[in-house]
Amino acid sequence: MAKKIVCLKFLPHRAFSSTPEKTPTLYSFLQPSVFALTKNKQQPICEKSPKVPTCLSPEQVSTLETTLHKSLISSSTDEAWKSFKALTTHQAFPPKPLTNSLLTHLSSLGDTLNLKRAFASVVFLMERNPMVIDHQTLHAMLHSMRAANTAAPAFALVRCMFRNRFFVPFAVWGPVLVEISRNNGNLAAFLRVFEENCRVALEERIKFMKPDVGACNAALEGCCCELESVSDAERVVGTMSNLGVRPDELSFAFLGYLYALKGLQEKINELEVLMREFGCLSKKGFYCNLIGGYVKSGNLASVEATIVKCLNDGGGKDWGFSVETFCEVVKAYFQKGNIKGLANLIIEAQKLEGSNIVVGKSIGYGIVNACISIGLSDKAHSILDEMNALGTSVGLGVYVPILKAYCKENRTAEATQLVMEISNSGLQLDVGTYDALIEASMCSQDFQSAFSLFRDMREARIPDLKGSYLTIMTGLMENHRPELMAAFLDEVVEDPRIEVGTHDWNSIIHAFCKAGRLEDARRTFRRMMFLQFEPNDQTYLSMINGYVLAEKYFLVLMLWNEVKRKLSADGQKGIKFDPNLVDAFLYAMVKGGFFDAVMQVVEKANEMKIFVDKWRYKQAFMETHKKLKVARLRKRNFRKMEALIAFKNWAGLNA
Repeated sequence: MAKKIVCLKFLPHRAFSSTPEKTPTLYSFLQPSVFALTKNKQQPICEKSPKVPTCLSPEQVSTLETTLHKSLISSSTDEAWKSFKALTTHQAFPPKPLTNSLLTHLSSLGDTLNLKRAFASVVFLMERNPMVIDHQTLHAMLHSMRAANTAAPAFALVRCMFRNRFFVPFAVWGPVLVEISRNNGNLAAFLRVFEENCRVALEERIKFMKPDVGACNAALEGCCCELESVSDAERVVGTMSNLGVRPDELSFAFLGYLYALKGLQEKINELEVLMREFGCLSKKGFYCNLIGGYVKSGNLASVEATIVKCLNDGGGKDWGFSVETFCEVVKAYFQKGNIKGLANLIIEAQKLEGSNIVVGKSIGYGIVNACISIGLSDKAHSILDEMNALGTSVGLGVYVPILKAYCKENRTAEATQLVMEISNSGLQLDVGTYDALIEASMCSQDFQSAFSLFRDMREARIPDLKGSYLTIMTGLMENHRPELMAAFLDEVVEDPRIEVGTHDWNSIIHAFCKAGRLEDARRTFRRMMFLQFEPNDQTYLSMINGYVLAEKYFLVLMLWNEVKRKLSADGQKGIKFDPNLVDAFLYAMVKGGFFDAVMQVVEKANEMKIFVDKWRYKQAFMETHKKLKVARLRKRNFRKMEALIAFKNWAGLNA
C-alpha cells in the first residue's frame, strides 16, 4: 500500500485538525458522586466509609477479603464495595481474581452508581496497581458503558490506559469504542484516541495495538463526514500505510465523499486507479459516497455525470444505489426546482440501461420511488408529466412506484387510468403489480376498476390469472354482490387460463339464495347447466335452503325429481347424496306436505344406509300439519292419504 498511498499525504503531521470536535465531558458522568475529580471542591459524601485503623493487620486484610468474596457471592453490592474501599484505602489490594470479580459485578448491574464505582476503581488501580486488571474486565466494562450510552467515561478510561502506559490489545477496546462513538454521532472524538493508539503502536512496536481496517475506516469516517478535513483524512491514510493496514472499498468510499465535497476531481481519479490496484472490484459504495459529496456541495452536474458513468462502467446493469442515495439526489434537485433535470437524468439512464433491466433496479424507479418515500407523490407525477412533455418514452421504472403509491392511498381509479396509459404505450406490467392493484381496488370497493384491470391482464396475454380472479370473486362475495359475480364469471368463463368450476357457480347461487333473490339464483342455475357445468350436492343444498326461506316447497319437489333421476342413472357419480342433502329434502317436503316424495327420500336413504333422525321431521309435521286429517284426504286423494299414513307410521305419529 505504501507507494501507492503516499500521494495522498500532503501536510506534515500535526496534533489536531483546525476544525474543533466535541469531546465528551467526564464530569457529566461522575457528578454528583463520591468520585469527584476536582480537588479544590469537596463533594457531598453519599456513603459513609468504614472506620479503619491506620494500618491493617494480616488478620484484618484476610477478614475484609473474605467479607468481599462472600458479599459478591450473595450479591451484597454495598457490603462488597465497603470492603474493597477499606482495603484499597490502606494500599491493601485484593487478589487479582477477586478484584476483577468485583469490577465485573459492579459494571454488570446496569445502574449509574455502580458503573461509577467500577470506573473509579479501574482508574485508581491503573494508577496504583494496573497488573491486577484483566483485559476481559475492561472489555466488559466498556460494553456496560455502551449499554448505558455513556461516552465520556469510555473515552476517559481509554485515555487513562495510555496515560499510565497500560497497553491493552486494540481488539479489547477499539471496536466497542467505535460503536459508542458512532451511537453518539461523534467519530471525531474516536479519531484522537485512534491517533494516540497508532502512535504508541508504531513507536513502541506493539503489534497487538494495531487497529483493524474497520477501526481505520471509523477514523476516516470521522475525518471525512464529520470534520470534513482533507489533511486529517490523509494523515489517517498515511498511518494505515505505516501500520500495513490494507484499505478496503469503504476506505475509498469515505475519501471519495470528502474529495467530491471539496471538488477535488484529480484526487477522485487517483482513488479510482488505486481501487483497481488494490483489487477493490465493487464500486457501489464508492459511487454512492461520491454522489453524496456532490449533493452536499450542490454540484448536480457531477451527480448526473457520476450516475451516467456508473451505468457506462457496468454496461447498463444495476449499480445498486441505496434508497438513501436516491433520496439525497431527489431533495437536491427539488431544492433548486429542477424537475426537468431529474426527467433528463432518467432519460439518459434509460438509454444506457436497456430493455432487459429489472424494473426495481432502474434509475427511473429509484428516483420516482424516492419522491414517494419522502412524501412527494405529486412531484413524482410531475416528473412523469415532464418526460411526456419532452416526447420521450417512459420506462416501467417510472410508472411502477406511482402505481404502488396509488394503491397505498386507495386512488384506484387513477391507478387504473395510468395502467391504460402504460398498456397503450406498449409496455406490460408484471402479474404481481396487477394483483396488487386489483386487491387494492377490491379493498376500496372500486369494482369497476378491478374489472378493467383484469380485462387489461387478459388482453396483455398474461398467463397467470388465477390469483386476481380469486381476489375479485372473493371480494364480491364478501361484499354481497352476486349479480357482479355472475356478470364477471359469464365474461371470463371461456378463457382457458381461468379454471372455472362448479364451485364458482355454487358461490353465486348461494349468495343469491341467501339474499332471497331466487329468480336470479334460478337464472344462474340454468346458465350453469347450459354451459355444461354439472350441479353437485352443494348446488342443490343452496337452492333448497333458498326455497325453504321463501316457503316455495313445490320448487324443492322439482329439484328432488331431478336429483332422483340423476341418482337412478349415475348413482353418486355427480351428486353426493349425503346426510345433509337428505335432511334438507326431508325437512322441506315435510313442511310442504309432499309425503309421497318424503317416503321416496326415506327409501333412498335406507338403500344407501344413511341414518335419518325422525324426531326433526315429526316436529316439522306437528308445526305445519297438526290439523291434517286422514279422513279428509281419503275423500279427495287416495294416493296422498296412503303417503300420509306411511309417513306417520314411519315417524311414529300414529301412537
